[in-house]
Amino acid sequence: MLIERTSDEVIIRLPSYVDTEGVQRLVDYLSYKEATARSKAKQSDVDKLVKEIKKGWWDKNKSRFIKSETKPKK
Repeated sequence: MLIERTSDEVIIRLPSYVDTEGVQRLVDYLSYKEATARSKAKQSDVDKLVKEIKKGWWDKNKSRFIKSETKPKK
């Protein structure tokens, strides 16, 4: 493995036999780090946003998971 830092970026070189699934997890993590590097959001703000998103998702999708009770026909 070779890690090189230039004035603009960090370059990581790996041999081709390295497990691509593990590399993908690393890339996903690095993408997260890049996306959040300059964020000024507080954890409490993030938690609140996640709660709102989950509630909205549940409101839209609960019918897929909970069958409504219907009265039997007589």
